[in-house]
Amino acid sequence: MSDDESTDINESDESAAVGVKLGSTRTVLDIPDGRGGRERHSILTCLATYEDAITGEEKVLFGEEAAVEYPDRVRFMLRSGLPEDDDSVADAERFFEAVVDAHDVPEDSAVVYAVPTIDNEAGVENLKSVIEGSSIGDVETRSYPESLCGAIPAYGDDLDAIDEVFVSVNLGSTTMEACAYRRGEQLSPFSTGSVTGNEVDRRIVAAVEEETQGRVHIDRTTAREYKEQHGDVYDFEPFTDVVQQPGGGSHEFTVDRGVQEPIDRYIDEAVDVVANEFLPELANDHMKPYQLALGRPLAVTGGMACIPGLTEEFEKRLSKELDREVEVVSPEEPALAAADGAARIAARLV
Repeated sequence: MSDDESTDINESDESAAVGVKLGSTRTVLDIPDGRGGRERHSILTCLATYEDAITGEEKVLFGEEAAVEYPDRVRFMLRSGLPEDDDSVADAERFFEAVVDAHDVPEDSAVVYAVPTIDNEAGVENLKSVIEGSSIGDVETRSYPESLCGAIPAYGDDLDAIDEVFVSVNLGSTTMEACAYRRGEQLSPFSTGSVTGNEVDRRIVAAVEEETQGRVHIDRTTAREYKEQHGDVYDFEPFTDVVQQPGGGSHEFTVDRGVQEPIDRYIDEAVDVVANEFLPELANDHMKPYQLALGRPLAVTGGMACIPGLTEEFEKRLSKELDREVEVVSPEEPALAAADGAARIAARLV
């Protein structure tokens, strides 16, 4: 996805409604387009600072531009999913303010932002301070669970999901979240940091090194780009890339198993977590909602759900693991879904 991808959608008469997903890899804004419709922007959650050559003033670059021009010192301040310390909070504040300013987000707005289900109260409070302390959201600012916001577009138009009982699974970069919802109420929220998109990136780094017999060492950013650009569960095609050799010259290599095997392993692990950790806990705590939820499609969202074929294969393997037919649905753009759902809630609030 490009640094500044816009998608027009035919909804929201409320020009002041804003949806935000401040993510570890990408931040998404769902905002008014100024023409009675809406648009979405996806931006890499990173920044770099540099000194103006004329004035000596410190300047800030953010998103793709920062990652490309300053790869040696670009800062991804939310690698763990939330702002953890004073430095990451300060970086997140500068980044978010630069983003809303660049996209002319109205100050006179109602802002709803998606919050990950992470057992980190301090980090959640830091995220709250970043968004609620920004120049937008003068009308109102509220937060809702990311797995709820992301599931809303998966179930159709408007806010139909709020009135249902269902299970949502968010396949994110830093956490995998699962939760049942009963008319908007969270039931048995679950999260794990052991099955993540970031872990897939680390495995791609190791797999490419192994596949090239140690001749190629890529970084995690390159691994993420391989995953996003080439990952495909059913129709993957080997591809070539070129690296510069330390002593001069270049080396061309082919990537095959280096992308496919980490993705395949990820699906197995995600199915295992849902089938053998989250769902048994939900059944133990809320048997009737558990039965109702499994009778409806299960929503899968998040960046990993963008990989072609992953949702379909997740459905097949989960059905086999549970020994029952399970239907899985995803929104058209899983990585943008949380901001879309948040914007729909914001429109309802105003």
